[in-house]
Amino acid sequence: MKEIVVDGITYAPKSEEKTEVLDGMAYVIARTYSAGVFAGYLQIRDGKEAVLRKARRLWYWAGAASLSQLAMDGVSKPDSCKFPCEVDSVTLTEVVEILPVTNKAKACIEKVKIWTA
Repeated sequence: MKEIVVDGITYAPKSEEKTEVLDGMAYVIARTYSAGVFAGYLQIRDGKEAVLRKARRLWYWAGAASLSQLAMDGVSKPDSCKFPCEVDSVTLTEVVEILPVTNKAKACIEKVKIWTA
């Protein structure tokens, strides 16, 4: 990243990889101990408990080597992914990992068709 200094103040270009925010809530991927993985807007985080709004369960993904890559880049094989419908709210217990999601990855998650059995 290139930076410039003007009058002793360092300035850097804005990143295009910022996390989407809705009403002050960041879009994240949350991994739980036993309930799986979810993507949504983080409304509340209290210890190991979190509430996500407008959330989708990421049941199976293809084209990302890890959740870290999914959070940064999305998936390269959206037609092979299994992401059920969005729910208005989900309370997750035993959250073990929360990753901020880039706008690029969020758009990719949203493009995955709703999976039904």
